[in-house]
Amino acid sequence: MSTIKRSKAIDALRGYAILTMVLCDSISNTLPSWMYHTQVPPPDHIFNPSIYGITWVDLVFPFFLFAMGAAMPFSLGRKIDDGAKVLQLSLSAIFRGLQLAFFAIFIQHMYSYSLSNPQDYWAWFTTLCAFALLFPMFMRLPWKMPAWGHSLVKITAYMIAVIMLLTVKYADGHHFDLHYSNIIILLLANMAAFGSVIYLLTIHKPWVRIAILPFIMAILLSSTDAFTGSWQKAIFDFTPFSWLYQFTFLKYLFIVIPGTIAGEYIQDWLQHSTQIGSTNHNTRKAIILLIIGVGLIISNLYGLFTRHLITNLVMTSVLLGTGLWILHESTNPFSLLWKKLFIAGSFLLMLGLFFEAFQGGIRKDDATFSYFFVTSGLAFMALLVFSIACDYFEWNKGTSFLILSGQNPMIAYVSADMFLYPVFNIIGVMSFFFTIFAHDWWGLLQGVIITALVTLITIFFSKRKWFWRT
Repeated sequence: MSTIKRSKAIDALRGYAILTMVLCDSISNTLPSWMYHTQVPPPDHIFNPSIYGITWVDLVFPFFLFAMGAAMPFSLGRKIDDGAKVLQLSLSAIFRGLQLAFFAIFIQHMYSYSLSNPQDYWAWFTTLCAFALLFPMFMRLPWKMPAWGHSLVKITAYMIAVIMLLTVKYADGHHFDLHYSNIIILLLANMAAFGSVIYLLTIHKPWVRIAILPFIMAILLSSTDAFTGSWQKAIFDFTPFSWLYQFTFLKYLFIVIPGTIAGEYIQDWLQHSTQIGSTNHNTRKAIILLIIGVGLIISNLYGLFTRHLITNLVMTSVLLGTGLWILHESTNPFSLLWKKLFIAGSFLLMLGLFFEAFQGGIRKDDATFSYFFVTSGLAFMALLVFSIACDYFEWNKGTSFLILSGQNPMIAYVSADMFLYPVFNIIGVMSFFFTIFAHDWWGLLQGVIITALVTLITIFFSKRKWFWRT
């Protein structure tokens, strides 16, 4: 193996999460129930909180949150090492969170289905204009100009966006509403702000960071109507801006904070590893761990979805025991990293399975504690798999599309709704395309084609260094 200068695993995990997010949003409604969120099964896709279990779709968002946390030691830790102050970086993190919140509000209002019903050419062109406006808002333009020039371009773009929000006509007589935002991005905005501040205040003190979680758990468990009048319920209900922040959003720190621990493991590996040598022993161990990591994800998805809980617990225990036995003699940098990731993932996964019966069973909405622990544990396993594939075996040709997409997730997230679909409608192929692929497993091909096109768009901009950043 050649010298590894940076880990591609985090980008690959983020890319996997964002592309599967696009995939699950673009498949048709005619597939088996395990192709959708567990609580919105076919054929009616009506939310039913009494259904328990998880599918691969329910891993998409937690994997992205986990990757967000794993990136914090690199983005924030490097700035701390360069001499930046914690207060300065904390204020910057809050500002980044506000930028993401604006992004959540802007894109939700600018989707063509928000602008007209039925959709028309005016709505499609407006959406395309909004998509183009996002470039000067969230990227540094590749033109030579002074710093104040870049700032002026960005401020002007934001001013135009605000004018659009306040003046365009919306569908069904609706008006601009701060509460009308993309909930996924709004949650990410809160996690970017709170997760970053918590990381900065506990940098190099991971156990202090972890110790915060039980206090959040206490507020969440003490916030039901049975505790009305308690100070815990008052904290839970308090929000200065309900469109921006709610205490319930903080439950996703149970995924982000473990992600920061994983990021620190990888960062420590990069700092202390020099020449990474390939040996037959390492390669055999890597292949077995890769199989175990993938096997744990698949077996838990199957066991929890089908509710074969005891069988799943036994299968998980066997796979974890095998992995721990393989890793018990770890001496080189790679195997030491894998051991750390595997042990942390094993602990969280088993904790989640022990919590499974609590709150009725594992469920994404409303999310149970079992869901947080299980998905965090599986995210550790997924990061382990990508570490082996991207950093050890260096399967660059097979993973580069994930890495490049993971480096530009904001573009990937909106490309379908704000570029592809408006273009399809304008040229008149939208209804034809979705009619052809509307039945049975053709609906999966529909999602694959849309996701492939989104991937190509994202790669196009990533290779040109046109990254959207907050």
